[in-house]
Amino acid sequence: MVEVVHIDLLSLLLVLSVAWVFGALAERVGYPTMMGELFAGIAFGPALLGLLHPSELLSVLSELGVFLLMVYVGMEVDLRELFELGPQALLIAFGAFVIPFGLGYAAGIWLGISVGAALFLGLAMAATSLATKSRILADLDLLETRIANVLLGGALASDVGVLIAYAGVDSYVTAGGLDPTELSVILLKALGFFAVTLVIGYRFLPLAWRYIEGQRERYGFVNRTTAFTFALLVSLLFAQLATLADLHMIIGGFIAGMFLRQADVEPGLYEHIHMVIYDLAMGLFAPVFFVTIGFQITFDVFADSVGILVVLVAIAFLGKIVGSWLFSLPTSLTSREGLVVGFGMNGRGTVEIIIAGVAYQAGVIDQSLFSILVFIAIFTTALVPVTVTWGVQLLERADELVYVDSMAPSED
Repeated sequence: MVEVVHIDLLSLLLVLSVAWVFGALAERVGYPTMMGELFAGIAFGPALLGLLHPSELLSVLSELGVFLLMVYVGMEVDLRELFELGPQALLIAFGAFVIPFGLGYAAGIWLGISVGAALFLGLAMAATSLATKSRILADLDLLETRIANVLLGGALASDVGVLIAYAGVDSYVTAGGLDPTELSVILLKALGFFAVTLVIGYRFLPLAWRYIEGQRERYGFVNRTTAFTFALLVSLLFAQLATLADLHMIIGGFIAGMFLRQADVEPGLYEHIHMVIYDLAMGLFAPVFFVTIGFQITFDVFADSVGILVVLVAIAFLGKIVGSWLFSLPTSLTSREGLVVGFGMNGRGTVEIIIAGVAYQAGVIDQSLFSILVFIAIFTTALVPVTVTWGVQLLERADELVYVDSMAPSED
């Protein structure tokens, strides 16, 4: 007898409904949609009202949400821009990674958690969010300023650096300790993954796209839908290669997204692929992921670990600012500009939550630390518009708000 699988469509309907409403409300007040979706999960999930609960369907869609979200994030990274970044952005990105990572790792060791959990804590502290910064800078009409250029370049480099570092930490945790032989095997697998994906991405993917476009021009049977299917197959292939190398599939999705952007696809085809992946990720799968992340948050940390929560929030907040400011001093930026860049780098958002979610699902961190990391992501992201606005006013008073064009915008 064939077993009938029950799909809880009502649960999916309710999750997407509250995600849509709360996401729209978050955007209306100037915050990323992701924050509204998280609040929806917290409010309607087990933590507060208990009206929505985890299910197998939501779990599967959530995993797909993480994957497609990282493909989209990868498609937002232009490798050419990354290689052409000035030393200012790269130096600040380095400082914004190393200082918070070191402080987060030290805090983990001080708390007595495992080395693997401390490494994940450091990564979560070092994470940033390119998408969040782009939206906030656009809303504040700062995209033509020098601090915006440095901030976006630094966030771009930081995103890539954090995910590469994540691959190394993931390999270490998978090895289960400092067994040199096993760790060497894991690292070799990771290096093999990057080598294979580089060859596929730089050599075979452009050839494949040219063949597809040639077939489209010659016979007309390759349309935008089949081009999207091919892009999805490439992403799944990279994700599978990542899992074969004992890495998480999000690394494969991210790398695939970067190479899809670099493959010189015909603009019309690429825009269609980008739009469909964006709509699938942001309109269906990612909202399920963020709402279900809210399901897993517990408010017990405010009663049991409020001291730890305050310390880690302070480390996360100050670590980013100090790291960015300190490493901006050797550049042409003024000290105040370095401080404002630090304010902007503080928003963690999507990347930290994904890292925290992966670590929690793998059993590396417990629910209490997971909840703390999500609260840190919410808190630091919520402060970015406030602190950057204050910092820009500080720069304007000091006449240090530099525009990249020769003429600043005229005042109304």
